Amino acid sequence: MPFLLEIRVRPNSSRNKVGGSVGEPPRLVVAVQAPAVDGKANQAVVTELADAFNLRSRDFTIVYGELGRDKRLLVEGDEKTLQARLEELMGEIPKLL
Repeated sequence: MPFLLEIRVRPNSSRNKVGGSVGEPPRLVVAVQAPAVDGKANQAVVTELADAFNLRSRDFTIVYGELGRDKRLLVEGDEKTLQARLEELMGEIPKLL
């Protein structure tokens, strides 16, 4: 069953980082070095999320916000495992943000 993941992207960051939360309702923060040009940031976001959740890039599909900083993604995987990892990541305070 797909898992819905809401994120806030920070393109042009000094380094790639997945962690922390922002907003209400809280969204996971994903910082990427890639610029928000020609889909480069979206590709970097998917790559970083796949690494953070220990999944494949193809397990992530952007369903909302392809051109914005706030995005929703469908993630293929075990819902309980994904939720637990999301809570771990959202509890981290990003040092660069």
